[in-house]
Amino acid sequence: MVECFKCHKLRHFQYECPTLNKEVNYAELNEEDEMLLMSYVELHEVKWNDAWFLDSGCSNHMCGYKGMFTNLDESFQHLVKLGNNSKMSVVGKGNVKLLLHGINHIVNEVYYVPKLKNNLLSI
Repeated sequence: MVECFKCHKLRHFQYECPTLNKEVNYAELNEEDEMLLMSYVELHEVKWNDAWFLDSGCSNHMCGYKGMFTNLDESFQHLVKLGNNSKMSVVGKGNVKLLLHGINHIVNEVYYVPKLKNNLLSI
């Protein structure tokens, strides 16, 4: 005879128990299903260092071109981990001035990552 481990009555299993709360809490994470979406627009008159990508997976604003910084604290040292699990050295932090539709915007606390090929804005 089968005994329920929940109510200890005979003739049913625990998962069949009538006293069992039937609500289910379910969470699934499959890292193989993650997807990175990036858009790229080629503008012939724009240099690569003028292009900025909006990145929802980025934890900090990052720039690979030193000339973009209006001020730079090169005593700041850090490591950042990228989406492909590689790591890059941060060798400074400062402010970058961006011109957008004729209006200057200051982005604060931007990491200077010299080996970075694309400028990233964390959103």
